[in-house]
This record gives sequence, structure tokens and C-alpha cells, in this order.
Amino acid sequence: MPTFPALTHVALTVRDLAVSAPWYQELIGTDPLIEEDTDAGYRHVVWALPDNTLLGIHQHTQSAPAEPFSEFRVGLDHVAFACGSRAELEEWVTRLDELGVEHGGIVDAPYGSGLSFRDPDGSALEFFAPPAGG
Repeated sequence: MPTFPALTHVALTVRDLAVSAPWYQELIGTDPLIEEDTDAGYRHVVWALPDNTLLGIHQHTQSAPAEPFSEFRVGLDHVAFACGSRAELEEWVTRLDELGVEHGGIVDAPYGSGLSFRDPDGSALEFFAPPAGG
């Protein structure tokens, strides 16, 4: 059996790139790598993250349904970004507060610590750090 490969990219559907692209750019802190219309029926904006993973947001030509994102529907639950330590999570608390992004505070568990928040469309996002000494 081949070794299971690492993730290369995550793409999230958004309602309005004019709202979401600046929000993500401010959060990520860099300009996007790609911003273009595609032949596949959507416009996307893509950022290269430090580990060479790509994070993209797509606005499809077909309008998104009116209901908000829900992690209780089958499909995506949340996207988590790796942090090296709980101290790094504390820095993200400060940064999210500076950006006016509501969050749930740091939640510690035996398997690690997480800081949950949502994008403008309500997609669930998280910064996650392994347990101390892990």
C-alpha cells in the first residue's frame, strides 16, 4: 500500500470574495499567490501557507444557498492550522482580538489546545497546538 500523502490544499466556498478575500488576507498577513477566474465556474483567491499548503477561497458563479455554514451537515466540520505551542495560540488570541474576530478562547484537552473562530461566512476555523511536551 502506498504511503498516504500530505494535504496540498484546502478550498473553502465563500459567498462574496469582496468580503472574504480582505478578511483572509488580514488574517494570514500576506498577499495571495493567485487571484483569478477559472474555467470551472468559480473565481478563487489562494494563499501559500508556510508549510507549502495552499489555502483557497472560491466564489462560484452559481449562488450559494441562503443557509449559513453548519458543521452539523455532512461534509466539512472545520479547518485547523498548526501552531507549535500553547504560547503561539496565546499570540493568536491577541491577533484575533486586534482584528475584531470573535473566538472561543483557548480550550485545552489531553490531545492538544485549540482556538476556534469563524470566517465571515461562518466556516469553522481553528488554530491548534500539540500538548505540552508532545
